[in-house]
Amino acid sequence: MSELDIQIPTAYDPFAEANAANSGAGVKEYVHIRVQQRNGRKSLTTVQGLKKDFSYNKILKDLKKEFCCNGTVVQDPELGQVIQLQGDQRKNVSTFLTQAGIVKKDNIKIHGF
Repeated sequence: MSELDIQIPTAYDPFAEANAANSGAGVKEYVHIRVQQRNGRKSLTTVQGLKKDFSYNKILKDLKKEFCCNGTVVQDPELGQVIQLQGDQRKNVSTFLTQAGIVKKDNIKIHGF
């Protein structure tokens, strides 16, 4: 019996590769575009999740000029910097971000009614 090698099966983790820190599986940086209802017909469009490399104020300036609306950049403790625009500008913002090459269309999530 000493010549027989018996292998004892070890615990196998099928998700070890997905949970590895260096693998990029399942990690996508989404840009979330939401609409919030204010009072009556008034609404507010928020854009969050842009990379920190971009100048939020320059993007906001171009968005305001393109869509003829007012807006601001708000610092949120949980979400970071968030761009707010007056009105329902979800479709306009998503096409602007893809045409400017800031975000790919696959990485944009549009929320709201």
